Amino acid sequence: MKDVVERETKWEVDREFTLPPIDDIVPGGRVEETSVELTSTYFDTTAHDLLTHDLTLRRRAGDDESGWQLKVPQADGRVELVADWSDDMPSELADVVTGAALGQQLRAITTIHTLRNRHRLLGPDGDLVLELDDDVVRTTPVDADADALAWREIEVELGPHTDAVPALLVDRLAEAGASRAQYPSKLARAVPKPGAPVPASKAERAIRDYLTAQIDTIFAGDVALRRGEDPIHDTRVATRRLRSTLRVFGTVLDRSAVDGIADELKWYAGLLGAVRDCQVQRSRLAAQVGALPPELVLGPVAARIETTLLERQLAARAVLAEAMDSPRYLALLAALQSWKPEPPFAIRSRKRELVRRARRAARKADKRLAEAMRTGRDDSLHRARKAAKRARYAAELHRPVRKRAEAKSNIKYYKRLQRVLGDHNDGVVSAEFLWRTATAAGTAQGENGFTYGLLYANEKHAAERARTAVAAVARRR
Repeated sequence: MKDVVERETKWEVDREFTLPPIDDIVPGGRVEETSVELTSTYFDTTAHDLLTHDLTLRRRAGDDESGWQLKVPQADGRVELVADWSDDMPSELADVVTGAALGQQLRAITTIHTLRNRHRLLGPDGDLVLELDDDVVRTTPVDADADALAWREIEVELGPHTDAVPALLVDRLAEAGASRAQYPSKLARAVPKPGAPVPASKAERAIRDYLTAQIDTIFAGDVALRRGEDPIHDTRVATRRLRSTLRVFGTVLDRSAVDGIADELKWYAGLLGAVRDCQVQRSRLAAQVGALPPELVLGPVAARIETTLLERQLAARAVLAEAMDSPRYLALLAALQSWKPEPPFAIRSRKRELVRRARRAARKADKRLAEAMRTGRDDSLHRARKAAKRARYAAELHRPVRKRAEAKSNIKYYKRLQRVLGDHNDGVVSAEFLWRTATAAGTAQGENGFTYGLLYANEKHAAERARTAVAAVARRR
């Protein structure tokens, strides 16, 4: 299986559209023209769960494009995962979409036939600048009650070193009668997504949009994790934002629909956290060892720290991977998926209610911080950090609808507070790890605990500096 980054734009044209001149779009270049017939069968669940997350899985037959392709959205376009032709769906592609499909069976949902007139614009050096495809499209629905469609479109795909469609080409397409397509893909046109219900109020829209953003991040993280990538941090933050929203604004939601979901999000965040904490400590302690004068690093300190934490990280990653195939995890995703079109509101929410609950979260965070500063206990500072996160996330949610200046100020303050409290927590966790590692190293042949003790003292000092910084942030409130 290989990956190909795809960056393309689509243009709607009518049957009588005449392609404008393109041979001078690339100065000193040339145009290669070929024609190909493509037959693509698309696969999804009965409820089109892949399409919900802009995932496209197809088996394509064509002169030079035969095989299986899975298209995954990313920031600068889509990455296309390609596998060789086979009658059966390749397991390496099916596994990637297990979570997005909610563990359900995938089936053919439509077939799209394309007669493609391909124009490859090459630069003076022969490198591909872009490909312009003039496509005549016809669909053959699998379901008997679905309508067959036919249309023509222009597709412009950028070459690997091209940043944008040349302005001259854009102007010529527009002058010839082409317009930007309203559908991002042929499949989206053939099988359009159902429209989401319109929220009854701006407050409900704010809640829906915030929940949807976190759910989308969790599903995107699921796909990335199954591809072997590292979206641990962003996915963990999304689960925390989602759980915080249920806690702060939960009274406006139907308890029968959300009961237990917060606990499941906590469970999943814990699995992600076990991996992420090792990543953070590996980076932090490697930097700490690297900053010491060489004469103070006695024995294989860096190697022992790295090996110990990496072993823990790999074990935690294995546990996470196993959990992601469990009925428990897939049930969590199914519940979150059901909230995307319409969250389970119990009562009509209003803007002032969002502000009131956000303010309540802020007061609780301030109270927790005051208690932590009074006692100086590590566990109290940790609770204050979690409360600061909830206050920040609550401000993020209500910012679009009311009291924007207040929300912006709270986001900035609680983000800063969260950061310094996080520094304190990292110092505490690192110090504990170093103490335990020192006790093992101190009795191992060829090692001693001197450097670990030095690092331990540094982490204790770092935690104390962070504690002082917390007080400084609070005074500037």
